[in-house]
Amino acid sequence: MNNQNAQRRQLPRLEFIALMATLMGLNALAIDIMLPALPDIGAGFGNDNANDRQLVISFYLIGAGIGQLLFGPLVDRFGRRNPLMFCFGVYVITALAATIVSSFSALILLRLVQGLGTAGFRVAALAIVRDLHHGRAMAEILSLVFMVFMIAPIVAPGIGQLILFAAPWQGIFLFVALIGAISWVWAYIRLPESLDQKNQRPLTVKSIFGGFKIVLTNRVSMIYSIAGMFVFGSLVGMLNSSQQIFVEIYGLGALFPIAFAGVAVLMAIASYLNSRMVTQFGMRRMAHFALIVFTVCAILLLALSMMTNVSLPVFYGFLGTLFFMFSWTAPNMNSLSMNPLGKVAGTAASTFGFFQTLGGALFGLWVGRLYNDTIIPLAAGFAIAGIISLALVLIAERGKLFGVGDGAQDT
Repeated sequence: MNNQNAQRRQLPRLEFIALMATLMGLNALAIDIMLPALPDIGAGFGNDNANDRQLVISFYLIGAGIGQLLFGPLVDRFGRRNPLMFCFGVYVITALAATIVSSFSALILLRLVQGLGTAGFRVAALAIVRDLHHGRAMAEILSLVFMVFMIAPIVAPGIGQLILFAAPWQGIFLFVALIGAISWVWAYIRLPESLDQKNQRPLTVKSIFGGFKIVLTNRVSMIYSIAGMFVFGSLVGMLNSSQQIFVEIYGLGALFPIAFAGVAVLMAIASYLNSRMVTQFGMRRMAHFALIVFTVCAILLLALSMMTNVSLPVFYGFLGTLFFMFSWTAPNMNSLSMNPLGKVAGTAASTFGFFQTLGGALFGLWVGRLYNDTIIPLAAGFAIAGIISLALVLIAERGKLFGVGDGAQDT
């Protein structure tokens, strides 16, 4: 073990989990804190199309998806730390720039650039976790990271709403820049390099394409990644239309962030339970069970929404169940995808992130744009995502669910 790796392992476990969650949470903050402000942003630029406001979310995700493909070879060549420092700079500068743009189109372009430049957060975080853990231990750590990461969607909409009480929507971007700057200092001081020098890959065309070939030809990893893309896409569909559903359909008004936070609390609880249970039952069993429940609930919600106007308590119950199950599928599918690819962890994280984030953003954008003053498009999005994901998992596992895999894949 080199000195850098030795340093990395000395970082306390709780701080390590908190820092990895922060890296992933900065992207969530840049998305979720905007939700209460979407009407104000649209009104500020004279854009009256409610569905167009969703582009503030979607273009950030599209940029993050494309950017992840670029950061993979970089973090495998230059390590995890230096690309992260660049990401922090882009995060802070673009957030500040958003406060002075003069048109809605310029803001959307800036959000695209922000997503492109900060895509390395997720890539580096997953690569760092894979550098130091594998198998069920990796799934446990990722579950705990997701649990802490869920603090962002729990508190972000409420913070956004509070800022709007005291300042215009530009104040939200200033807050995002402030949190980014604080996190930048923390990572700069406390985050050593985790990439073992023997695993560094040269930044050549042959090496880059060789790394992508290793990832793309791993059949099970790729299928699980694409399955996770559809499940994530249904989550994005909910993010895109959540403000309209809770405010316009169910009339929650300023209470919308509280309803949103309640779902995020369930996701945090689910992530913690997964971290405790995955070491006993394994990644496959947890992911397969959750995906089946997710799909069944989604189909039931779609059928119910097509027959009657679904009340808020019933909708909220279904939504809570769906997001609870998402918190069991996401870390376990990510672990199943990443586990066999430790030597190209950065490239693997970027490839899977590209498919999941970009594909999920486009799927979620499609679902959100179908919003028609009912929950039917959202319910359909959940159902389609669940059915396709379950079919892909069956293909990956050759028709057999609830296995534990071999020692290299599910230990």
